[in-house]
Amino acid sequence: MVFKRLLGSLGVGGPSVDTVLDPGPVTPGGTVSGQVRLRGGNADFTIEHITLELVAHVEAEHHDGESRGTVVFHQHVVGGHFRLAEGEERTVPFAFALPWETPVTELYGQSLGIALGVRTELGVAGAKDKGDLDPLAVRPLPVQEVVLEALGQLGFGFKSADLELGHIGGTGQQLPFYQEIELVPSPRYAHAFNEVEVTFLTGSVAMEVVLEADKRGGLFSEGHDTLSRFVVTHQQVGHTDWNAEVDGWLQQLLAHHPGGAHGSYGHADPYGHADPYGHGHGDGHKHGGGHHSGPGVGTAVAAGAAGLAVGVVGGMVAAEVVDEIGDFFEGDGGDED
Repeated sequence: MVFKRLLGSLGVGGPSVDTVLDPGPVTPGGTVSGQVRLRGGNADFTIEHITLELVAHVEAEHHDGESRGTVVFHQHVVGGHFRLAEGEERTVPFAFALPWETPVTELYGQSLGIALGVRTELGVAGAKDKGDLDPLAVRPLPVQEVVLEALGQLGFGFKSADLELGHIGGTGQQLPFYQEIELVPSPRYAHAFNEVEVTFLTGSVAMEVVLEADKRGGLFSEGHDTLSRFVVTHQQVGHTDWNAEVDGWLQQLLAHHPGGAHGSYGHADPYGHADPYGHGHGDGHKHGGGHHSGPGVGTAVAAGAAGLAVGVVGGMVAAEVVDEIGDFFEGDGGDED
């Protein structure tokens, strides 16, 4: 593989670095592995550190509009404090665990339009240089997959997915952003919901599922947003009727009434389990960046004989999203927030 990046701070003749991830998608909480390949420059250099950064492309909403940028949400030091001789080639293997809340980038092998990457920072002679971004593919955990499959079998369709900068109050959210998967309601719920958004906040034992609905207004009422939060454990995957369970969540969401600007916060944890993070329930409002659904990726999620399948609406994928993800990995990913 071509070495992608010359250490810019040292100019021509400095070491070069390339990071190669092992093939195939990983899961939240799973292991990312691969190799960092170094090539020495025209002199000996001391490599002070090799650090891998997980980078996400996120959206933020401000009073004067919206912005997009990159956020580093995890760092892992691969190695350092060694001498790289002139012209020497060295391979440094690595393996580290993804944060449990790492966003999902694909479903059944189809992209959701979420841009995640691994960036390598090389420290040499007191200078730091950030290399290119290598795309990271993340597939759902079984507990996430069964919820999405149930929604698909209940007739909901995939509209878009994005990453929002901010925090969902009253949850155990650990990362500075959260993922929203926006769904088109099934015919059964189309009279009540304009759309439903799903957020997974996963831990090692259990997962919080935050459902937010844009409820339609009635003859004597205005439309409003309403939230509910539910907790499921990883062990429940094979022991639950998920279609019935998720439909029950939707019924609770439907029954909620507006509770302020952000809507009401539903009863969490129908299973009686403790919060997976050990935090209280709070009000469920979203803070620090507001609430906005990003551009659609032009795909639909539908129930099929084998469960969910990701198809293409109108036979096309939104070109602007594909181009944007390409630019993210070809360039530096934008300015960090």
